[in-house]
Amino acid sequence: MGDSSLKVGSNEMELVDFRILKEEGDEVYEGIYGVNVSKVREIIRLPHLTELPGTPEFIEGIFDLRDVVIPVVNLAKWMGITEPEKAQKDSRVIITEFNNVLIGFIVHEAKRIRRINWSDIEPASFVSGSGIEGSKITGVTKIEGDNVLLILDLESVVQDLGLYEPDIEAIPQELQSFSGLAMVLDDSATARKIVKEALEKMGFHVVEAIDGKEGLEKLDDLYKMYDENIANQLKIIVSDVEMPRMDGFHFAAKVKEDNRFNNIPIVFNSSISDHFSESRGREAGAEAYLVKFEASSFYEEVSRVVRAHMKQGV
Repeated sequence: MGDSSLKVGSNEMELVDFRILKEEGDEVYEGIYGVNVSKVREIIRLPHLTELPGTPEFIEGIFDLRDVVIPVVNLAKWMGITEPEKAQKDSRVIITEFNNVLIGFIVHEAKRIRRINWSDIEPASFVSGSGIEGSKITGVTKIEGDNVLLILDLESVVQDLGLYEPDIEAIPQELQSFSGLAMVLDDSATARKIVKEALEKMGFHVVEAIDGKEGLEKLDDLYKMYDENIANQLKIIVSDVEMPRMDGFHFAAKVKEDNRFNNIPIVFNSSISDHFSESRGREAGAEAYLVKFEASSFYEEVSRVVRAHMKQGV
């Protein structure tokens, strides 16, 4: 759905700007939100929904989209927002795909696609304790008119519904053991913990970073420690794609441009499951693109990539 001219390494993303109305007393306020275009399949009018008894209140029902049954979530209800009585009259449904799961989200209006630099997106850690709505936000960015756009953590909806659970138990019977360092980049502490523990089971000592900017800083620190031997010490980098300040694609492009680090293999580990992002990952220099989180695929691909570089004598 996004613009294919979006360049790898540009540190930009495209967001679908959508609105959710909130009623407080006699006033109606418009909340401005966004979701990565890479996760959006299409936007449709609110279809006729079949209700599902016994499900959470925020699940409005299911419908059939070209022979695929899709659950539909009312975002206002999920965030604990009181919506105006007539808000759903002209509502739209944003059909998304991430973690290989299709799900629809009811919004009150879909405005436009915005191209935003990741450096202009601030982590939402400062709102993490500010109630139900705050806990659903992963990043914030300013737009025109001194307004603020909030990037929602839609993956947590899928987890709330039980539609996705990370597969962390599928350990191969003969798990190959490695030594040396591995680096993990992810703005989610939960995701970093899962990947870190998987890499530690493979024998690696893990260095963590919360985004691409910190990842580059950690690489500089490691180079000061190991100098020319850095490529023999740091065996692999596992990076998320969506991260405030500097995304995974821009980080990978920077690494591959740097003669000190360009022989260190990079594997992307992301919730974005579209083929375009996988192609962009390869273009950025990654040697594998994994969708979060399937342990068997993770161990297999990481082992394959590290072994290939060991054979090259890197």
